[in-house]
Amino acid sequence: MSGGISMRPVRLRRAVALAAATVSIVGLVACSTTTGGSSTGGAVAQELAVAVWTPIENLDPHGASGMDNGTQVAAKAIFSPLLRTKGKGQFEGVLAESWQANEDATEWTFTLREDVTFSDGTPVTSADVVASFERVLALKGAMAGNYAGHNAKESGADKVVITSKDPDPALLGKLITFYVTPAAHQDGDWSKPIGSGPFVVERFTPGQSLVLAPNPGHWRGKPALNRLELRSVQEMAARMTALKTGEVDMTWVVPDDQLAGLKGNTDLVVEKDSGSGVITMWMNGSEKGLKEAAVRRALWQAVDFATIIKSLFPETGSVANSVVTPNVLGYAPQTPVTYDPAAAKKALDDAGWDYDQKIQMQFSQPQFQQFADAVASDLAKIGVKAEPTQKEAAVFLQDLLALKWDLNIQQLGTAGFDAATNLGRLYTCAAKRTGYCNPDLDKLLNQAGSTSDNAKRQELYGQANKIIWDDAVGMYPMFVRNLYVRNKSVQGLTIPPDLTPDFSTVRIGNGTS
Repeated sequence: MSGGISMRPVRLRRAVALAAATVSIVGLVACSTTTGGSSTGGAVAQELAVAVWTPIENLDPHGASGMDNGTQVAAKAIFSPLLRTKGKGQFEGVLAESWQANEDATEWTFTLREDVTFSDGTPVTSADVVASFERVLALKGAMAGNYAGHNAKESGADKVVITSKDPDPALLGKLITFYVTPAAHQDGDWSKPIGSGPFVVERFTPGQSLVLAPNPGHWRGKPALNRLELRSVQEMAARMTALKTGEVDMTWVVPDDQLAGLKGNTDLVVEKDSGSGVITMWMNGSEKGLKEAAVRRALWQAVDFATIIKSLFPETGSVANSVVTPNVLGYAPQTPVTYDPAAAKKALDDAGWDYDQKIQMQFSQPQFQQFADAVASDLAKIGVKAEPTQKEAAVFLQDLLALKWDLNIQQLGTAGFDAATNLGRLYTCAAKRTGYCNPDLDKLLNQAGSTSDNAKRQELYGQANKIIWDDAVGMYPMFVRNLYVRNKSVQGLTIPPDLTPDFSTVRIGNGTS
């Protein structure tokens, strides 16, 4: 993808703002007033153009790319889940009006709202929920690991019962990324899918642009926006230029080094999210040379992450002390890995490290380039060869699942603020996600996912956290808070903790925030 920007009419308020961009944003949030409205003085067009930081390659919410950020952003606009999170352990219904678990949480019953229809006018029923759930399992995609041993069945047109072999008190948190599609269209055209979300697809060019229109029959009411375009623009310079010229109204996951260039534009607002992401660098435990925990830990010890974070992420990064963030059930602080290149070199020597071999470091998003280069530079200081490689999103995902990498760099969040959707999904032997397999860890994760006692779950996930940390399944250097940048005319946006904004509440105002 070239990262180029398609042209559209630039609103007058942008031209005025650019001509007068002399006042700095104060702190991380700035609000001021400019002349609003269209160039003819009429009402402001309810059109929003967004530069998406991860390309949207696929609109299928159930398959291999179902948990990819681009697909999740699109899915939130097009489809509906049963429920969504309001914070750790807190949920509100979307398609589900109510839900109830049996005593041991092996059976959950969801009652659906009666007033929800798909964009083609057909009602959303329990048959659609069951068909979607079965499709997730059949495709064995990124979400399927959340529902191992689960079954869904209809109980009348408005009730769905999900059962599991073992208790699953964390099911609600797992379901916030499960989107329901029509039973009659499970094998339909995923370039223009039918959903019950606030928007419908007008046009989709994979890896480039997704154009959406409001769903007039949405059960919560038609969105204010008449047009929403999600443009896949990975190149940071192109995203920043698009913001400053008014070609796009919003973007997010903006690196710290771009703040200085934004502070001169009074038409922009910069905000931080609450932070639920961790820069996660898995080391492929199935690869020769990386099978021993002592080797993986030595590589971690060889990188001066504190200095890298201070240099590259002074506003958005902080040194991590856990595999998941503090706002997640299952967070357990660990002893930080101290930078000690001499000790790292000795540990590698003792393990018989082959200094002729080269570590292949893969990543997808371009904002990881400087970070990966810094890691490779520190490793080189002790004689370890590492080659950072940026891959197209589709290739990255394919290679990730096939374990065709030595070190994998990504930002991982935790859906539902529950470690079951992170540790419980990604670190079991059956997941085959990291090349690491530990029966003791499997046992802990199974126990944690099977008890309804949250205090006990916290204790068990804490023990699992320690094993993952001490065995250096990966390096976990940084907690992340992400920067969102929007034109101040973009109103009604709630900054989410999970990198998937809800555009259904957004409207274009008169230039005040």
